Amino acid sequence: MKRVAVLIGLAAALAGSTRWTRAQSSQPLFTGRSEVVDSKDLSIARRNFDPAARTYWHSHDKGQLLFIEQGRARLQRRGEAVKELKAGDSDYTAPNVVHWHGAVPNERLMQINIGFGGTTKWLEAVTDEEYAGRSKP
Repeated sequence: MKRVAVLIGLAAALAGSTRWTRAQSSQPLFTGRSEVVDSKDLSIARRNFDPAARTYWHSHDKGQLLFIEQGRARLQRRGEAVKELKAGDSDYTAPNVVHWHGAVPNERLMQINIGFGGTTKWLEAVTDEEYAGRSKP
């Protein structure tokens, strides 16, 4: 389900290329009705993290979708355990959920993050104990 959400987000971000492809083809590209919708509120970025690099605690008022392109990620939502993701994994954080994410200690990370508009609220730094999963968030 999460990968479907990643694909939908990436498809919306690439709407311009879809229009060009559709204009170049005389063959139908869809069965049934399908249309490109406005995606001006989406933001997509590719971010590289050095080993052990991480964000501060933060939240997004309209949520965030992460896709791990290379390496391994560590992430945590406040009140939950630290979890790790590998290349090809994705994770959705709902609106206004305080969280952090970054690279595992011994490996670089390349992530794609998709925002759904709105703002990001930045909070305090993630401590080494929180990053290691040794303290209560």
